[in-house]
Amino acid sequence: MKFLLTGTTAAILISGAAFADPWPQGAANAGFQPAFPQQTRAEAMNSGVNLEVEPVVEGLAHPWAVALLPGGGALITERPGRLKHYATDGSIRDVSGIPAVDARGQGGLLDVALSPDFEQNRVIFLSYAEPRDGGNGTTVARMVLSDDGTSVSDVQVIFRQSPTYNGTRHFGSRIVPAPDGTLFITLGERSDVPIRDTAQDMQNHLGKLVRITPEGNIPSNNPYASGEGGRQEIYASGLRNVQAATLDASGQIWTVEHGPRGGDELNRPEPGKNYGWPVVSYGIDYSGGPINEGISRRDGFEEPVYYWDPVIAPSGADFYDGNLFGAWRGDLLIGAMSPPGLVRLSLENGRVTGEERFDLGVGRVRDVQVADDGTVWVVTDENRGGLYRLSPRG
Repeated sequence: MKFLLTGTTAAILISGAAFADPWPQGAANAGFQPAFPQQTRAEAMNSGVNLEVEPVVEGLAHPWAVALLPGGGALITERPGRLKHYATDGSIRDVSGIPAVDARGQGGLLDVALSPDFEQNRVIFLSYAEPRDGGNGTTVARMVLSDDGTSVSDVQVIFRQSPTYNGTRHFGSRIVPAPDGTLFITLGERSDVPIRDTAQDMQNHLGKLVRITPEGNIPSNNPYASGEGGRQEIYASGLRNVQAATLDASGQIWTVEHGPRGGDELNRPEPGKNYGWPVVSYGIDYSGGPINEGISRRDGFEEPVYYWDPVIAPSGADFYDGNLFGAWRGDLLIGAMSPPGLVRLSLENGRVTGEERFDLGVGRVRDVQVADDGTVWVVTDENRGGLYRLSPRG
């Protein structure tokens, strides 16, 4: 690790290491056999890139997401319930009018996403753990950001996860606007036994990927739009706790979910498909015992494109489409919290062909966004977290 000074800003240089074998990551927890080659522990890559890590905003309270604004600046969520507006002049201010949140445990103010028509309508979307009678649940609201970025108005709830549950874990919560104008929303299965088993219940939202319109309506081509076989909002099921989701260049949704001890998964969800949790898993329970029957696959459930054992604790992802890191174009960048850093996956024909990891030296990476200029922006979920800009050096 090398520290550089760029003006008055301290920056860190990180180098990706070269390995001919899979990335060194210790013994597997579960030891399941992959269903096909390179479904796990793909060949270690070395892009030869040194990363310069520049602090943009520091001293944030558990930042969870960042949305980059057209023309510069950013919106940053802090889990205790604050939305920050970072302006191009370097100032940062709280945005007023944000809904109340339940910030216990893993809850709070979570994702932020811009409408594809943001420059015309100033619409943004927030997801959060909503306090409710009897507990809480993941909720998504749309609202209009003021021209100066200091307040929101016309706040409308467009989705509420059902059922309400009195817990503090696994809210999921990524929001992904799609090219056809719909919104994907990822939803956790609330973690606890036995409620996690309802990830297989098609009459609730737990452990599901849902798809709605920006107004909260049901797209007519959703797999259960008729109401038969599942709730109309559901797009895919059998997920655990998806905190990373993004679109590839073709507009296809990809998700990355937390496993238990082992079994973090990269999936390419398709409408109406079931991804198995918790009937099947490539991990084991935190106690060291099996998840349910202790099996990793069964007919009728989709295989993950890729899995990690031990975990990377994934949160936040974006496909790289810039020019600064030329060799990375088309690769998937994923935030990692354990061990903390940035994970790069190369893909070919829907399969992972290589993995590279970078320890950024700044803490647990909670979100990743690629800027128009090709830099990569991340936030770190720490007591004194930050927003950082990554660029190549040397």
